[in-house]
Parts: sequence; structure tokens; C-alpha cells
Amino acid sequence: MIGQRILVVDDEPQVLEVLKLYLSRDGFKVTTAADGQASLEQFDLHAPDLVVLDLMLPKIDGLEVFKRLRAKRAVPIIMLTAKGEELDRVLGLELGADDYIVKPFSPREVVARIKNVLRRASPPEDSTEGALTYGDLRIDPRTRGVQVGPRKVDLTSKEFDLLYFLAKHPEQVFTRAQLLDQVWGYEFYGDASTVTVHMRRLREKIETQPTEPRYLATVWGVGYKFEKGT
Repeated sequence: MIGQRILVVDDEPQVLEVLKLYLSRDGFKVTTAADGQASLEQFDLHAPDLVVLDLMLPKIDGLEVFKRLRAKRAVPIIMLTAKGEELDRVLGLELGADDYIVKPFSPREVVARIKNVLRRASPPEDSTEGALTYGDLRIDPRTRGVQVGPRKVDLTSKEFDLLYFLAKHPEQVFTRAQLLDQVWGYEFYGDASTVTVHMRRLREKIETQPTEPRYLATVWGVGYKFEKGT
């Protein structure tokens, strides 16, 4: 984790300065950008391992930057949002953000969130766990790869974590709060809509009929479970 590069995108100089200071202290390489256009240029130039992205940006807004970054590659992205920007936060989660942080925030919290996302996005070095196979669905924790039949599925780090956690516990029902705790970890202070959005995106990616899921089932009034399929 030490030496990984973080791209911080925010139009407030103080935010950029503080986050660069705290991240550098923890051994990260830090690149900053103050607007949407510059963020795209810095992304191409430095190939960061994670992006901290404010949604309210000049020149190109944060949601559009988000889409363009993800079109390039599946880099982990943590959104920065101001209080009251619930619509933008939900849209970001719909697009597949790995986490979000509401301003004002603690710099130490941001560093902890970044470490958490990077840790979950990295394949375990000495993993002895084999791939899980259910019907035509294959989930490999060593490569963090997912296939449905011959088709490779492109998942964000959190989408993979959620799918793998549920698949490791087939037929077991989890509430949204339990999934937030198990998948996002104690550093995440989100709400149940985060899980709902990620489940919908997962179904769209791995289910033949997302409205009639074979694997990712809703248990009404409780939460979700993974079914082994038929």
C-alpha cells in the first residue's frame, strides 16, 4: 500500500493541501487537480491507484469526470460530497463509486477510507481460497475476476466484495446493515441505499434477467441472500 499513487480532485486549495499532507505522511504518492479537465489529464499522466473525487468541480463536473475515468479503467473512486447533495451522491453510487465522504470531514478518516478501499481492491498475496462456482457463475478471489459462462464481467472493487461475501455464504440472509458492516467496514458511515444501489448494479451485470434474479435474491422485509442457482 505504501508508495501507491492517489489522485485528489477538489477545487478548494485547502482540501488539496491538507489531504496531500496527510496522505504523504502515510507513504502515499499524491497528485492533485483543481478542476475536471485537469483531473483527466493528471489521470492519464500518472495512472493513480485510487481517485478521491469532489462532485462539484469547474470546467467538467464530477459526475462526468467519474464516467470518463471509469471508461478508461476500473480504478477505485471515493466521492467527496457536501451535506445536502444526496441526489449527486446517489447518482455516484449508481455509477459504481466505491465509497463516499461528506464534507466537512476528518483528514484521518479520509486516509482510513482510502486504505480500506485499496486493501479490498487488492488480491490477497497468499490467498489459499479457491474460486467459487455456481452454475455458470465463477468468482475468483485471487484475481478478483468474475465470469458468467464465457463472458468476463467488469466489477468495481465494492461490487466484487459484495458478490464474493454473499457467495461465500449461500442461502444465508443478511440485512443491509450487516452487509454495510461486513463489506464496507467500520470506516464507512453510509446508509442502506448504498447496498440497494450496489445490488441493483450487480444484478444488471451478472443476471440474465435482473428483475428475476437467479443468484442475488431479495428477502422482503429483511435483506438479501445468495442462491446457488439451478
